[in-house]
Parts: sequence; structure tokens; C-alpha cells
Amino acid sequence: MSPDLERLIQLQHLETLIAEARAAIALHPQKLGALDAKLHEAKAAVDSAKEQLKANGDRRRELEKDVADYQGRLTKFKDQLSQVKTNREYTAMQHEIATAQSDLGAVEEKVLERMLEADDINAASKRAEAALAARSKEIDAEKKTLNQELITTEASLKESTEARAALVKALEPRLLALFEQVSKARKGVAICSATREGLCSVCHVRLRPPVFQQVRHNDSIVQCESCQRVLYWIPPPPPVEPPVVHAS
Repeated sequence: MSPDLERLIQLQHLETLIAEARAAIALHPQKLGALDAKLHEAKAAVDSAKEQLKANGDRRRELEKDVADYQGRLTKFKDQLSQVKTNREYTAMQHEIATAQSDLGAVEEKVLERMLEADDINAASKRAEAALAARSKEIDAEKKTLNQELITTEASLKESTEARAALVKALEPRLLALFEQVSKARKGVAICSATREGLCSVCHVRLRPPVFQQVRHNDSIVQCESCQRVLYWIPPPPPVEPPVVHAS
């Protein structure tokens, strides 16, 4: 293979590594943000359980005040019952007592409901806190991995960038200009292989036989007549010889 063609292939390889590294680095904040969102979701579940528990406690205290009020009314009515003088007054007082007892029972039932609800909320809160602890540990580990990957990618980017700079110095200016022109027009891919069927492996247009034959020699710069990418040939691997079986 011609040295110029080898340099162009290597340049394309380095360009691809550089582009992939830059894309990975650009995605790093987004990945961290996604992890933070997961953690926020777990924290929100804990906060929601705490808010529900607080609302439950506030409502139960209001109901307990109502219980105290109804109990006070019952005590008052029972004290007044001994002071009535007529059957009519006695009947009316009995009615008031029955109503107060009914109201008290209803409120006490609601207090019990709030207590049972608090048990459920407490259980849900504990589950949410356990899930938050597990998620926090998991996310810390994932962030550590992401940060280590970032360090590795940044080092790879630096190495590839330095290798590219050295390679560019060894390229003829006309070849570098050709590479950059095609790369800019073809989304960063300026050089590619030809397939065994005689097609450009990227645009899939069939090469004319003399062009394909020229590409197969790998001794000159040949461009695809359709997409203008520089082409090279990867010879097929030699056939695998079947093992020799000796007659016993």
C-alpha cells in the first residue's frame, strides 16, 4: 500500500477517534444530569411520604380536638340531665346526648382511620427511604464510573489529537486539503474501503471496473466517482486449509 494512502487511512482513524471522544465528553454532563434526575425522583418519593405523614398528623390533631369538644358537650349534657324538671326537657336532653354520642363516635372512627393511614404511610416512607439509600449508593458508583470514563476519554482525545498533528505534518498539503474538503462535505468520512463486490462501502455505488481494479492495487489515490471519498482495498483473508487427516 502506498505511504500516502496509509497516512490517509490513519488520519481517518484518528479523526473518528477524536470525533467519538468529543461526542462522549459533550454527553458527560447530560449523563450526570440523568443520574441526578433519578436521585431527585427517589428523594421526591421520600419527601412526598413525609408530607403525607405531616398532613395526616395535622388532620388527626384537628379530629382529636373535635373529640375533646364532643366529650365536653356530653359531660355538660349529662350534668344538665339531672337538673331537668319535665319529661319534655328530659326527652330533649336525651336527644342532645344521643346526637353528641353519635357525632363523637363518627369523629373517633375518623381518628382511627387516620391512625391506620399513618401506619401505611410510615411503612411507605420507610420503603422510600430504603430505596433512596440504595439508589444513592448505586448513583454514586455510576458517577464514579462516568468520571473515570471521562478521564480516560480526555486522555484518549489528547493522545489522538497529538498523533493527528504529527501525522498532518507528514502529509502532502494537497492530500490534506483533499481529505479535509471531502471530510467536510461527507460528514467526517473522507476515506473508506471498497467492497469485494466493487461497491463504495459508504455510498454503495458500483465502481467502474477500471476504477475498481485501480483501487485494488492500493498504490494511488483513487476517489469514488459518486461521493468523492478516497477508496482503498482490504484483501480477503487467505482460505483456511482443511486439516490433513492421516489414515491410520
